[in-house]
Amino acid sequence: MKTDVLILGGGLAGLSTARHLREAGIRSRLVVEAKSRAGGTAGSVVTDGFTFDYTGHLLHLHNAYGKKLILGLLGGNVASHERRAWIYSQGAFTKYPFQANTRGLPPAVVAECVAGFLETVHRPKTLPKAPDFLSWSRATFGEGVTKHFMRPYNEKLWRTSLSRLTTEWQGRFVPKPAAAEVVYGAFAEQNKLFGYNATFRYPVTGGIQALPDALAATLEPGVLRVGARVLAVDLREKVADVEGLGQVRYERLVNTLPLCDFLDLATPLPIAVKAARAKLRWNTVWNLNLGVDRLLGDKHWVYYPEKKYPFYRVGFSSNFSPNLAPAGHTAVYVEVARPGGMRVDVPRLEAQVLTGLREAGVLRKGDTLSAKVWMPVKVGYVVYDFHRTPAVNAIFSHLNRHGVESIGRYGGWKYSFMEETILDGKRCAERLAGKALAPEAAHAGELAPLK
Repeated sequence: MKTDVLILGGGLAGLSTARHLREAGIRSRLVVEAKSRAGGTAGSVVTDGFTFDYTGHLLHLHNAYGKKLILGLLGGNVASHERRAWIYSQGAFTKYPFQANTRGLPPAVVAECVAGFLETVHRPKTLPKAPDFLSWSRATFGEGVTKHFMRPYNEKLWRTSLSRLTTEWQGRFVPKPAAAEVVYGAFAEQNKLFGYNATFRYPVTGGIQALPDALAATLEPGVLRVGARVLAVDLREKVADVEGLGQVRYERLVNTLPLCDFLDLATPLPIAVKAARAKLRWNTVWNLNLGVDRLLGDKHWVYYPEKKYPFYRVGFSSNFSPNLAPAGHTAVYVEVARPGGMRVDVPRLEAQVLTGLREAGVLRKGDTLSAKVWMPVKVGYVVYDFHRTPAVNAIFSHLNRHGVESIGRYGGWKYSFMEETILDGKRCAERLAGKALAPEAAHAGELAPLK
């Protein structure tokens, strides 16, 4: 087979690239996806009457173009929600974010958090140009907030010391309230919502799978090939070996697979790029989905910073849409982080998770689990240590010389969300085509599904 543009991975980044290439006039393109349907980790699995996503996948729409495109794809199959996120620590529930909502915690903890935050305002610390995340947290939120939430939660998530992490990843993901808001949230119910995910959208039916399915439906027949795993890529000869298709020759290559996996398939790689590949670090999210035979309240998700609980977050996806579970049941996802490549005794971990859920009061002793499905995400989070950016820059420099674009959350080796991933595909298509696509080109109804 021959194609002008070969796209590895049929998730949101790959599908978006293919769609936008068509808008730019490039019709010779091929998307190859290892799974049996489009979506990648932005997909869903249906079992025993439940629809489970690969952990919580919520639509945060901040870009006018992205919003119009995504809502146009979903049509009427989408609902808006105001976030109901909580933190469980010290035996109490407090609203997210922790730094603005300490009311309900033991008085000594509240005092420590508020006093520490106010100290950062009145006695600010000078940080180096590129601080580590632990130093940044202490300087931004104070010792109390860092001690009681930022440090334990993030070390549970990232599985490394915060002194080894940069601040490159956090951006909009870690909101800083004003001093008055911190004080208010220590004594009264805080009504203000903070952060990029204060509101979100989610499909009414079909789980998050509805979005990649709608995006894939805009492509011509034959552009997307599923069940087509990439086995090897020869960067010099510009040929990929794809399961079920054989050799596929291309002019330009777009990778959306996890960067570590793509580099393990690609040849030739110089010694410097192999060394950079060896410095990439990531976490695997061991995601256990449960179907519970009763309703578990109205929360969307809860963070668990304390070490005694093996999970860092528990979400209730049927509160995003009741269609994800049979009537009177709850669809639950539980997230546990482990370093990438670490061997995990899954039955043992499952027993620990279920025990932790009971100790946290999520499950009762007599609860019946109508469904139980492990759906791990191999590269759940890219670890932003001080090796990441130099390594990624060296890798991308080599790939660019060979006509390779590596994009999306996984191909771009970054921390991002679904709208940004779709926009990555648009920008990639623009670079490949050598022209910008007007935002108006993708308004609702512009590209109807092809039959």
